Parts: sequence; structure tokens; C-alpha cells
Amino acid sequence: MSTLIITAHPDTESLTHQAATLLQDIVGHEATAVGHLAQEGFDPRFTLNDRHLYLGRGTPDPDVVAEQDRLHHVSDLVLVFPVYWWSMPALLKGWFDRVFIARWAFDFDDTGRLVPKLGRLTVHVLATAGTAAGSFERHGYTQAFAAQVETGIFDFCGMRRGQTAFVHDSESTDTESVTTTMHAAVSRIAAVVSPSSAHTEQPSTPGARQ
Repeated sequence: MSTLIITAHPDTESLTHQAATLLQDIVGHEATAVGHLAQEGFDPRFTLNDRHLYLGRGTPDPDVVAEQDRLHHVSDLVLVFPVYWWSMPALLKGWFDRVFIARWAFDFDDTGRLVPKLGRLTVHVLATAGTAAGSFERHGYTQAFAAQVETGIFDFCGMRRGQTAFVHDSESTDTESVTTTMHAAVSRIAAVVSPSSAHTEQPSTPGARQ
């Protein structure tokens, strides 16, 4: 197993889940694991114990240790999620808040210099967005997303940037176009995670958006 796919969506019929399923089918079930944070009941709330950990006291909660453990066993992380308010869902943000903690995802040396610790991981993004690509560019959301997520999280922890693919206009009534766009985005991710399996048959038309 070399790839962990993480989703953050409450609806198993959503385009997000369909994309994650298609990606696993392409890459191969023997090479992938999937974590559906919503369905697994991951608690994204930053608790007092999480605060104590941040201050260097106590031990991580079992759910945090479990997430860190499955990340230890893979070389690639694929985040599949809908864009909410021009960013990731609170569930996924809370996953980063609680799991990617100091002394595990990053540290500081004696001089106070940042020491990233997750250089062994390559992270990829597959995001579904209800708005058009032009709207992202026009309002600067593409750059804002890159600064918050890629620079602020991935680079800070030392993770290698992989492929980023957006499925724009995911709530369009043109389901054939949405299907084609989703397939192309999944194929882009699959091509870098598993180059030998980047081509599949066209998936069925999705019945839900984002």
C-alpha cells in the first residue's frame, strides 16, 4: 500500500466520493487505502488536550495516533474534498489541526528554525468546486488557496507537492460535462500516483454534486 486517499464529505453519493472511488479503482485497491473522515466519525474539534500537546505536554489522543499511523505507511496522500467558502471543509481543516502537530509533522531546532518532518510524503489535491475556473482566477481565489493550503500547510510540514486538480462547475446541470471533467481530474492524479494505470473507461454519470 503506497497511497492514502482522504475524503471530507458527509454524502457518500457525492461527486467527491465518486471521484475517490474512481481513483482507487484506477490506482488499484491493493495499493491504496481510503479514509472517509465524515463516515469514520473523525472529530475535528481542537480540544484542551490538543492545546496541551501544542504546548509540549501530554500525549496525543488515540484517534490522532491512528491517523498518524496510517500516514506512516504510505508515500502519497491524496486529499479529495469539496471547496467550501474558497477553502477546505472544516472537517479536513480540523484533521490537519489535530493530526499534523509539532514534533510529528514539524519541529524547531535550538535556534528556533523550522524543521519540516514530512518530506517522505507527496501530497495531491482533488477538489470539486461549484464555481467556474475563471471566477477563481478573477477573484484571486486560486492564489489564495495555494497560499493557505500548499504553502501554509504542505510546505510548512515539508511535504512534496504533487498534482492539484480542480473539478470546476461541479454543480452544473450538464452532467456529461461534469463527468468528463471529473474523469480528467482523477486521471491526472492517477497518472502521477500510478503511471501505468492512468487510462480507464468513462465512469457513469454522477448523481450528486460536489
